[in-house]
Amino acid sequence: MTRIPVADRRTALVQAALRVVARDGVAAATTRRIVSEAGMPLASFHYVFDSRDELMAELIEAAVEGEQRDLAPALAGDVGDIGMRDAIRAGLQHYFDGVRADPGREKAMMELTQWALRDPGFEPLARRQYARYHEVAAQAARDAARLTGSEWLRPVDEVARILVSFTDGLTLGWLVTRDDAAAAASMDVAADALAALAAPEPPTPTVRSSAHTPEAGAR
Repeated sequence: MTRIPVADRRTALVQAALRVVARDGVAAATTRRIVSEAGMPLASFHYVFDSRDELMAELIEAAVEGEQRDLAPALAGDVGDIGMRDAIRAGLQHYFDGVRADPGREKAMMELTQWALRDPGFEPLARRQYARYHEVAAQAARDAARLTGSEWLRPVDEVARILVSFTDGLTLGWLVTRDDAAAAASMDVAADALAALAAPEPPTPTVRSSAHTPEAGAR
């Protein structure tokens, strides 16, 4: 019998949990249901996770990392190749493409948020989830500023909160309506609004050598 590496087991169980939560809800995501979904014996779960709660925390981390990977291609490139409005719009499109490609992931994340807020003692999990969202959004804002040679007129943390609020609404709205055109129009408006919160960085002053100053020539 082939021995599956621990890291691969963890990944398979996390992906199985994601599917179960998206399809049936957190309450249905028992350890037995998860291992059945993954096609593993129950002992495999306890070999790699101490508890179901640990698995849920890792599920959130894995989903957020997936969203971060969706954003990365839009914010790569050389400085000055793109303006802020277009950089934001491209980032939103990459995010939305990820939502469309894996709506189950997004449904699972929303289900996890509601579960964590509803069940006493699990609120920290929801706070951690949104802390990670804000970290990803803040990094995206910094990357956009670097890529476009711009600076934000508001603190990056504020920009990140706006981004997260918008993507929350975009995601939920699309999951309900599946209206791509409406989503595109919303992303256009959001890109315009967010770009207005940035300005080109002022040029770096050139330090002139004293040998070339008028005062130097007069001496």
